[in-house]
Amino acid sequence: MPNRDRTLPSEITAEPAFIRAAQAARMKAVATGLLVAMAVLFLVSTWLMGAVHAQFVWVQAFAEAALVGGLADWFAVTALFRRPMGLPIPHTAIIPNSKDRIGDALATFLKENFLTPVNVARRLEGFDAASAIAAILERPASGGRVRRGVSKLMGQLVDSDAGGAVLARLRDGTLTKLYETEISPALGRMLEGVIADGRHRPVLDQLIGWAARTLDSQEFLIRAMVEERTTWLLRLMNVDERIADELVGGLRALLNDLADDPHHPVREKADTALANLAFDLQHLPETRERVERWKRELMANPAVSAWVESMWDRLKAALRNLGDSATTGEIAESMALALRSDAALSLAINQLARRAIVGTVHDHGDSIVALVSDTVKGWDTVTITDKLESAVSRDLQYIRLNGTLIGGTIGLALHALLVLTGSA
Repeated sequence: MPNRDRTLPSEITAEPAFIRAAQAARMKAVATGLLVAMAVLFLVSTWLMGAVHAQFVWVQAFAEAALVGGLADWFAVTALFRRPMGLPIPHTAIIPNSKDRIGDALATFLKENFLTPVNVARRLEGFDAASAIAAILERPASGGRVRRGVSKLMGQLVDSDAGGAVLARLRDGTLTKLYETEISPALGRMLEGVIADGRHRPVLDQLIGWAARTLDSQEFLIRAMVEERTTWLLRLMNVDERIADELVGGLRALLNDLADDPHHPVREKADTALANLAFDLQHLPETRERVERWKRELMANPAVSAWVESMWDRLKAALRNLGDSATTGEIAESMALALRSDAALSLAINQLARRAIVGTVHDHGDSIVALVSDTVKGWDTVTITDKLESAVSRDLQYIRLNGTLIGGTIGLALHALLVLTGSA
């Protein structure tokens, strides 16, 4: 197979690779040493049977069975990764020869047991995305990285041709939508809601207060206007001063009454006028057409266009400097606090995250498992063999040790059975 420039990750387990390699080498030496010791013990015990005493047959039985068990397990372990002694024995070098099938089997296993919408949804039942986001925002180090990443991303988005085109289309689309949408009914419904909730009354209070302050500050102007419009004969009799006093006093008394009496008839007339305006904005064609005409004239005004353009430029500048703003840290802290304290917001975020993940699995699950399969198939044969062997070799050497010792024990048991039955 061609050597593609793809390898397994350097760490299959949490232990460093050099530690795993050292442990595997040590256990391999122990298992091989025990196998050699059994071979020597078999030869020595066979010689001792004839030269010293026939009872050394027990030692020979143990050593012989242990040698057979150790050799069998050595063959089995070696055959997983390569051909024992380089011999072309069938069904050896299983992992290298089955790499593609392993990739397909792994992908199928992932698809059928993990990457299904039902399994993913069940797994995400306890997933708290809101708390995870809040934790990221609360960490100073990660928060700085997030801010720098956001700043860089926004800068690239705004300054790139594609990003500029997207933002320009967003601006033009917003203005076009505003131009085409009839705003009069919306204004009428909004005004109707304001009146129903009584939110217009503080505005009336502010207007009454402003009128009273204006009357006090401009009283001299009112008196001057009365004097200018009064003939010289009336001024000679001080009629202009009495008229001005009555006018200013009457206005001041009216404003004081309006401020003190929430049920004043003038206030009630204002409520009725606003209610009529809300109705007209929603249902009267003449009023709706007049509002639309004012809207179009306003949007066509060059001054308004210049103001919108300046606001858009300031928005783009703010996006470029979003991550560098001194207040970004405070914004992040406020967002984290909101995510932790607002149960409704946290619930909405968590539901959105779960739906997004489950939807991704539903729409792209096949692509994910295909990626796993193709990645495994693309790994270099020698590399995957070495990495897998390094990861599990230590445990496999225990199989060799157990096979040697258990084989010897079984050999002793069989020899004892033969002795008991008189066959030996």
